[in-house]
Amino acid sequence: MTKHYDVIIIGSGGGMKIALPAARMGLKTALIEQDAVAGTCLNRGCIPSKMLIFPSELPHLLQEARRINVHADTKPTIDFPALIARISRTVDSMSTGQRDALLNTPNLDFFPEHAEFIEDKVIQAGQHRLTAPKIFIATGARPWIPDIPGLADTPYMTSAEALRCTDLPKRLIVIGASYIAVELGAAYAGAGAHVDFVVRSRFLRHEDREISLAFSEQFCKTHRVHQGMIPDKVTFEEGQFTVASKDKTLQGDALLIATGTTPCTDDLGLGNTQIQTNNQGNILVDDHLQTAVPGVYALGDCVGHYLFRHTVNYEGEYLVRTVLENSTDIPLDYGPVPHAVFTHPEIAGVGLTEEQAQAKGLDYVVGRSFYTDSNAGLARGYDHGLAKLLINRNTRHVLGAHILGPEASNMIHLFIVAMKTHATLDDLLDMIFIHPALPEIARDAARDAAKHV
Repeated sequence: MTKHYDVIIIGSGGGMKIALPAARMGLKTALIEQDAVAGTCLNRGCIPSKMLIFPSELPHLLQEARRINVHADTKPTIDFPALIARISRTVDSMSTGQRDALLNTPNLDFFPEHAEFIEDKVIQAGQHRLTAPKIFIATGARPWIPDIPGLADTPYMTSAEALRCTDLPKRLIVIGASYIAVELGAAYAGAGAHVDFVVRSRFLRHEDREISLAFSEQFCKTHRVHQGMIPDKVTFEEGQFTVASKDKTLQGDALLIATGTTPCTDDLGLGNTQIQTNNQGNILVDDHLQTAVPGVYALGDCVGHYLFRHTVNYEGEYLVRTVLENSTDIPLDYGPVPHAVFTHPEIAGVGLTEEQAQAKGLDYVVGRSFYTDSNAGLARGYDHGLAKLLINRNTRHVLGAHILGPEASNMIHLFIVAMKTHATLDDLLDMIFIHPALPEIARDAARDAAKHV
């Protein structure tokens, strides 16, 4: 027997942004989730990683404070098992709370099952067969594992396991140069592990090249980085991992693989439908997030436009307005999409990189300013960091902005607003900034850009 609904959502991460509003609107709603409620961000991503990163940075920050005459009498230590236990306890409680909320929401049926399409608009969820005129796929992504000989036969960690590991390894090997690699690898190092980073090309290659190179220069000062090392084989014997390349061998008692993600679409039964995917497995959608099947939509990491929780939230809100409320039929416009890398040094960016501006053939100028040249930076004793601003020479609009240094993820919001409101370089120059405060670095980048237009 097939159960009929108004709306079906697969995935409780970004899918929650649709499921709860749909039920509140009185629509008969089904939410299918085979894993912990609330998706990657809460259970094995944004929230637990930041809860790990913040305390792990404190010992390093205290060491740096020597520059401003602050000396810790003893080296600070982290109670790693207690920290991980607190993190797990917190996110589990939050996930359970959201699950309970779902179970008590009128008009919403929750299915803790695996979902698989058997027709365009018919889904098998455990023993239940469901159908609806409107279906939303928000299945997210999972870690992508490289095909390194021997790796599959070892008990390596991905980000999911690293955020639940209660025993701090003495020696950790990190394979990867992604934001997950640097965030979690540096967190483990801050907690006291000896960490080796295996980097095939360069760190954070999707960042503006100048920013990623400046990051690498600073990061390598405090971390052991094996640049250009390409693993040929991984083995695990007597509790020890061995990662070998042509000219180098590393050993450790833990191994973290952080080489990117792949969309969770391969077990959805999409072959039984007309829904299309690309070679990477991402679901193809139009500019309304609709798949090749009318009435079936996809959002978030399984689409792959952007791999951020803040963008899937934006997509979910858009779909509620356009599909459920029918208030507008305009295509989705993301506007300026920001991102951040929460490690040391911190990175944040929005808009085009310089390489993207060059590829588009745009006429632009660059403005730069450095933390060391600001009064707030002087007061805090900062010895690194910069803000980089790209300005269209003709329109004087902001094309992109990139910040490397303390509080980058906070300071970037000035440029997000500037881009969203189509502010010009002149608007940035005509603002009063608090003195002395770190955002003066953003102002000084604008002043530098003004010299070149």
